[in-house]
Amino acid sequence: MAIEVYLVFNGNCREAVEFYSNAFDAQMQPIMTYGEANIPGDFSEEDKNLVMHTYLIISGSRVMFSDSYPGDPVNIGNNISITILSKNIEEIKTWFNRLKEGGTVEMDLQETFWSKCYGSLIDRFGVCWQFNYDGE
Repeated sequence: MAIEVYLVFNGNCREAVEFYSNAFDAQMQPIMTYGEANIPGDFSEEDKNLVMHTYLIISGSRVMFSDSYPGDPVNIGNNISITILSKNIEEIKTWFNRLKEGGTVEMDLQETFWSKCYGSLIDRFGVCWQFNYDGE
């Protein structure tokens, strides 16, 4: 059994997925739009181009993305945090530094009593990320 994360955005999902793809060196996957989904309803041309579903494989886990259903805005909050566990400190540093661009660092990467390398940030899309070294 796997636990996966689904992130929902207010019309800027495509931009977010491209950002995360670059930040994590993750290959872009096919993007399905609301217009391609054949969902009954009267969508504007702008709504038809919104992302209904896509995903990235980040550190071996699937993270899924979409824009909110047209007319149903999402309230971004601090109710979710994505935690990346890695045995590679250089990988953690690279990803952390890429994601902090335009965001807010809550705790810079540092040694803690539980980890040789831990840090947390809120990226420019309002998503909370934690990075934790998962090694000896």
